[in-house]
Amino acid sequence: MSDESPHARDIIFGSQQARILARLHELDPDLAHDIQTYAYDTVYDRPGLDLKTRELIACALLVSLGSPPELRTHLRGALNAGATEAEVRGALMTCVPYLGFPRAVAGFEVLRQHLQAAGQATPKAGPTQGAGPEDKV
Repeated sequence: MSDESPHARDIIFGSQQARILARLHELDPDLAHDIQTYAYDTVYDRPGLDLKTRELIACALLVSLGSPPELRTHLRGALNAGATEAEVRGALMTCVPYLGFPRAVAGFEVLRQHLQAAGQATPKAGPTQGAGPEDKV
């Protein structure tokens, strides 16, 4: 990666980067350094997957771990990396058969809180039972 290109963390953290790095540094300076240099500046900047895909995977993994603060960071990061709200919702829905409804519901709640705080509308009522494509007029 050239010095002119932004690091993945610049995109993922966006305007929250200083706050996030300060929080990590307050927890432990060595931890902050290792997260920044290894997780973001090494793993996330590797070739092979685009950043949006990496972030959608991270979201699913963080739902599995039950880590709301980190999930919020990576939901925002996925959106910053170009994922649409529908793609983020798709990643969270994919968690249901593997992790169960409680974990997925918790992930959707973090997304709802993020969208609400960002002033973005959450979707209206989705499809209901018996309202499939064949039921449309």
